[in-house]
Amino acid sequence: MKKKTSWAKKSLYVVLVVYAIITLIPFVWALSSSFKTFAEISSGVMNLLPKDFTLQNYVQIFIEEELFYRWLLNSVAIAGGGTALNLLFNSMAGYALARLSFPGKKMWFMLILAVIMIPAQVTMIPNYLILKELQWLNSYQGMIVPAMINATFIFMMRQFFLNFPKELEEAASLDGLGKAGTFLKIVLPMAKPALAAQAIFVFMGFWNDFMRPLIIMTDAEMYTLTVGLNSFKGQYVTYWNYIMAASMVFTIPVLVLYMFFNKFFMKGLSFTADK
Repeated sequence: MKKKTSWAKKSLYVVLVVYAIITLIPFVWALSSSFKTFAEISSGVMNLLPKDFTLQNYVQIFIEEELFYRWLLNSVAIAGGGTALNLLFNSMAGYALARLSFPGKKMWFMLILAVIMIPAQVTMIPNYLILKELQWLNSYQGMIVPAMINATFIFMMRQFFLNFPKELEEAASLDGLGKAGTFLKIVLPMAKPALAAQAIFVFMGFWNDFMRPLIIMTDAEMYTLTVGLNSFKGQYVTYWNYIMAASMVFTIPVLVLYMFFNKFFMKGLSFTADK
């Protein structure tokens, strides 16, 4: 039995290593291409190391492309603001559904589950028309406010708070804290694992979003990085060297966020999966 288990583990490790290598190859190629010339990329040769190493691609996007910093700022503002609001409101809604008693609680919970089943594409046109009436097109609030809550993460936070020890809340109540104080001072600080997992997914959703900013933002100055990268595509020529360099810059914030929250990430997933 031990030999069978050992061979099974070794086989699993081999499969995982091979899968990791296959997954990393496109990223390594993109990183390498960000230091290649346009002519080398266009040649069609799939070499991982650039023959003519150059930093001109990064010089182009940071110095000669005047709007690149603005696109980066727009992406940071929208992703950061949207993530912060999601963490607050999704947690509040999840805690209310898990702990509070109020009329229509089951109905609201079933409604949230129903919203999870609706594809985002279905609500895209109604959202656009509402933003047009509010005169929120081409604005930060037009990108952030409609997406400042997420039904999926409301459900996730509810599952987390269902497993949260009631004894801590009862002790806080004996010390004189109300519901709001208990939530803000006791419950929320101890929900870091679930909040970290939520923060990573929500931030990536905002950061990688292409369709919504493409529809809502009309001025080039208001583009996010995902839409701005599209401007490197011409009618006849696509500047892949600039796109690869900008893509590497685009990837860095997500990697930093994941590294920062990594110690909480797996805890958050395991906590929410218990239920």
